[in-house]
Amino acid sequence: MNKSIHILFIGAGRMAEAIFSGILQKEKNFAITVANQKDAERLTYLKEQYQIEVTSDWSKSVETSDIILLACPPSAHEKVLATLNPLIKPNQLVITVAAGIGPSYLEKALPAKTSVAWLMPNTAADVGRSMSIYALGNYMTGEQTELFTKIVGAIGPAEQVTEQQVHDLTAITGSAPAFLYYFVEALEAAALSYGITKEQARKLVLEMVIGSAAMLDKHRDPAKLREQVTSPGGATAAGIATLDEQHFFSLLESAVTATNNRAKEQGKA
Repeated sequence: MNKSIHILFIGAGRMAEAIFSGILQKEKNFAITVANQKDAERLTYLKEQYQIEVTSDWSKSVETSDIILLACPPSAHEKVLATLNPLIKPNQLVITVAAGIGPSYLEKALPAKTSVAWLMPNTAADVGRSMSIYALGNYMTGEQTELFTKIVGAIGPAEQVTEQQVHDLTAITGSAPAFLYYFVEALEAAALSYGITKEQARKLVLEMVIGSAAMLDKHRDPAKLREQVTSPGGATAAGIATLDEQHFFSLLESAVTATNNRAKEQGKA
């Protein structure tokens, strides 16, 4: 695969930037064009920062693109896909990174047998550590699947699942980082209540989380790691018992369900 592959990004937000930044760092034969209709300043920044092509009219770049990656909000997809429909050509691949917009949605909105894929990364794509999930449409070729794998691999590990499972697991891989950050905020607030400075509280909590994540990365067994810290009848055990009394597991399950339900509503809207 020596020819240059042209990817058109429709949308110029942080997720788009994280994805094409990873591609540019890891792949040598990809040409990038990024489109944004409303923010010329943002396009200027991206062009200067990454030496890529930019445009305020993405429709003019569709013809020369091998891959069209939709990095726009779910609510924008209906209009974007309606504009894209008469422009799309055979052998082009359309990818979306929007919540609630699966391959079946894309295939209905585009010409028959268009190759499509649904990629759900998370914000850790910004540091090349996104745990992405994805589902493929019915008409992707072997070459397109290989290209898609390169794109996904540029931002971190990934797992192929069914379309329904992407709907169900988006809250786990895509939204749960926000739950973790919220947990960190709460621990910072607790630390501040004991008279230390905000800078000290942040250092204590962030370094604890980073170290704990490193332990998870090494040992891959959260239950075992928790047990190693939690002596029977000890101080940590008392804290875990309080979390259990407040239905910690059920609370997270409810948050996951609420996230999934909202994502599905966005896709239908």
